[in-house]
Amino acid sequence: MSRETEDLNRRLLRARDAMDRAYAEPLDIRAIASVAHISPAHFIRSFRAVFGETPHRYLQRRRVERAMFLLRESDRSVTDICFDVAFTSLGTFSRTFREIVGETPSGYRRGHGPIVAPHCVQLAAMRPRVAAGETLRSSSFGEAIPATQP
Repeated sequence: MSRETEDLNRRLLRARDAMDRAYAEPLDIRAIASVAHISPAHFIRSFRAVFGETPHRYLQRRRVERAMFLLRESDRSVTDICFDVAFTSLGTFSRTFREIVGETPSGYRRGHGPIVAPHCVQLAAMRPRVAAGETLRSSSFGEAIPATQP
């Protein structure tokens, strides 16, 4: 791996970490790209090439993962959880949640109670599942991504 590629990957990781920390805030691509010190267009292309998904989809998935935890562990309404994880529309939240998890937020809550297990087991259980029949491959960082993505 060249020094330039290694430097770009490090900057992309820094931007992804910033997204993880601020997932519940409204984020724009220009601000996130500035963390990586590259233009927004180059950031989107590079992020997708390295992580296998666009920054927007990554942020949506992280927000849904947090919503999954809140749905299992709290009695807050789906609407409150929607706004807690920075979705501005309940319809968009429900549609995105269903695309990623495979069921509605209410259905997920009914079928999944609090997890009483070691932390590592909890983390594995909170990851969204891949749609049936979809195969996985690993990204350059060892993350599982659908084989259908470039």
